[in-house]
Amino acid sequence: MRTIDCRGQTCPAPVLAVKKGLEESTDGLCVLLDNGAPHENVSRFAKNRGYVVTETPDNDGWSLLITRGAFTDPQLPPQKQEAPISDRILLITSERLGDGPEELGRLLMKNFIITLLETEQQPGRILLLNTGVLLATNGAETLTPLKRLEERGVELFACGVCLDFLHKKEELAVGKITNMFSTAEQLLAAGSVIKL
Repeated sequence: MRTIDCRGQTCPAPVLAVKKGLEESTDGLCVLLDNGAPHENVSRFAKNRGYVVTETPDNDGWSLLITRGAFTDPQLPPQKQEAPISDRILLITSERLGDGPEELGRLLMKNFIITLLETEQQPGRILLLNTGVLLATNGAETLTPLKRLEERGVELFACGVCLDFLHKKEELAVGKITNMFSTAEQLLAAGSVIKL
């Protein structure tokens, strides 16, 4: 049985590592985790997917033994599926997520976009407005995951007025420049809109 050491990792890295490990494993995993959110998130993730989780305190953290349960096929490893693209629009209006400290907000936004790569469903389009356009410019930590989302078929659009206002038009590195008329049309025609 393979062991994955996720100690010292922050969200969402432990869950993503375990997800990948379970996709590659036929006999389960042993996962070493820190106390708190990493332990809780990984345990909940595995249980929600039908795995049996045996939790043992280990020094300052936890050792989780994750094995197949009643809802998992004992003969086959879980198959990684391409996330279906929907008519859902993700509207991002800031380079930060939430109203707390700026550094935390930027970290949360980066983690959210990275995590989108692992979700079962993905938005059909991502619209970037206001300082949200900074997520798609040269040097942004979110550039690589946004490029990967685009490669998977998610359309990305950045507000041209916003890029001009922030003097970043020449630095757009992923997605297409759009205008407010097109943005309004897309939002009004969407099956659903999620605003961050």
